[in-house]
Amino acid sequence: MEPAKHEEISVQDETMDKMKFKKCSQIAFYRRQKLLHPGKSLYRALLDSVTLSNDNVKFQIINEANKVPLLVEIYEIEGNIFRVKINEVAPLRTRYEVPDVLIKEPTTKRLSITQKETNILVLTSTNEDHKLHITANPFQIELESKDETILSMNSRGLLYFEHLQPPPKNSKTAAENKEDGSADSAKENQKDLGLWQEEFGSFLDIKASGPSSVGLDFSLHGFEHIYGIPEHAETLLLKNTSDDDAYRLYNLDIYGHKIHDKIGIYGSVPFLLAHKPNRTLGIFWLNSSETLVDISTKAVMEHIPSRSPPETTKQRVVPQTDVRWMSESGIVDVFLLMGPTAFDIFKQYAQLTGTQALPPFFSLGYHQCRWNYEDEQDVKSVDAGFDQHDIPYDVMWLDIEHTEGKRYFTWDKKRFQNPRRMQELLRKKKRKLVVIIDPHIKIDPAYTIYSQGKSKDYFVKDRNGKDFEGVCWPGSSCYLDFTNPEVREWYADLFAFQTYKGSTDILFVWNDMNEPSVFKGAELTMQKDAVHHGGWEHREVHNLYGFYQKDSSSALEEERDLLSSHDHSLLDHRSMEQYGQGTTQQIGVT
Repeated sequence: MEPAKHEEISVQDETMDKMKFKKCSQIAFYRRQKLLHPGKSLYRALLDSVTLSNDNVKFQIINEANKVPLLVEIYEIEGNIFRVKINEVAPLRTRYEVPDVLIKEPTTKRLSITQKETNILVLTSTNEDHKLHITANPFQIELESKDETILSMNSRGLLYFEHLQPPPKNSKTAAENKEDGSADSAKENQKDLGLWQEEFGSFLDIKASGPSSVGLDFSLHGFEHIYGIPEHAETLLLKNTSDDDAYRLYNLDIYGHKIHDKIGIYGSVPFLLAHKPNRTLGIFWLNSSETLVDISTKAVMEHIPSRSPPETTKQRVVPQTDVRWMSESGIVDVFLLMGPTAFDIFKQYAQLTGTQALPPFFSLGYHQCRWNYEDEQDVKSVDAGFDQHDIPYDVMWLDIEHTEGKRYFTWDKKRFQNPRRMQELLRKKKRKLVVIIDPHIKIDPAYTIYSQGKSKDYFVKDRNGKDFEGVCWPGSSCYLDFTNPEVREWYADLFAFQTYKGSTDILFVWNDMNEPSVFKGAELTMQKDAVHHGGWEHREVHNLYGFYQKDSSSALEEERDLLSSHDHSLLDHRSMEQYGQGTTQQIGVT
């Protein structure tokens, strides 16, 4: 008799269906940017346009191919930080700049111009420790610290900036062109580049503002150890990338992610750290659209001036890491954190985006969470079981089934008939309760939150101006537009004791599904051509959506804490962002 065969279980069995998610080569703006290869930059700085103020230095650069001018702004920020912004001089429409992320407008210091010649401009920091050497043709910037070149921008000539254009006169889709026989090679090429529309499976992304991608390269001299730009199921030390294998920063609901994969998962933090024995450097790329990052570490020859006769020089081999940032839209807005120590870097980052919220004492204990507890009796039984087996725990979590048909801020009337009594049971043992709240709202005119959101026009719109509808846990749902300050204020009020019936001061919140997750959407998320407050397309704000939900739900949580003389607020989030008061460290998973 043959021995029983054991079925092999592969890690792949539990990973996501990669057909639902894009490879880098399926992302149109990535394909376009990769057509620009390292070499001489197309941009030239117009040094006769330089202006100096107490806040910054400004000058224009021009693309020698299309003659479109861009405005460069360079700031020295208190605390050993530099900021570089690049935008169109006269854009067809205002380009999106990320708001609300910096905790305050950074305090600037006055740079000085210490050299200005035909092809060179040198800016010196207030303490004279740092210099920015700006070469006019080809345009590039070298950042020097105490006579050592630390970082170069555009030294590989990969500055990329798609200026906004009017729609093409022929507005037919590719399919329509094929039907009337007018689809020639040029039109097919335009379709491949995804300039005005982009297809993925059965989904069509219409780009009302056209192509607007931006990118910039950085060379980090002497660095070979690079960290950051989470969240990826990868090693802490970032690896070199190859074509179609860039690190992707795009919040997605990938529940079974494959290990050693650079696809973006729940959250995105465009903050990169470079470290070597005598210095740590940080790059904070302030952009909330989809972003891809290429990394390449190599050995280069460095020439060392010799104290011997002038004709002799020494050489040594040193590491260099090239980092290329590519974003779908927005502007170039980058902060260079000069350290020099790792501690200094984190202090500088906190200076910009805020410090991590102090966790409540009870949150440091054991939490019990599973999908799903059936009813109050189930909660009571599990709670008693911990006591019976002498296992300490501090917090019980309830998933979506505690609600009335996935209508958030409600309780199932049959299974959780008396939520206050349940919370009082936990309170007597000095325990807390956490409940889940998702950003999608079930379409049901009898559901108060939906009807109010509908009447107040608080939902994200589709490209035709109607409420965007997607499918999530409740079925057909609309999505609150948290980019609207009025929506955030209204949403915060939903947590008030008089509004959130059955809640007490031991109840806390678990924000989930806020990538945002859309089960039947492209890549299981919201269409990029959905429209938010102010007319901004979702592509501009995608990685901000969870940040804004957290921002609105935390406001009332903090007020409730003050009213009840309670611990600090506990807010757990699945989608994480680059932004704001340490939210990058608040990650919740189901």
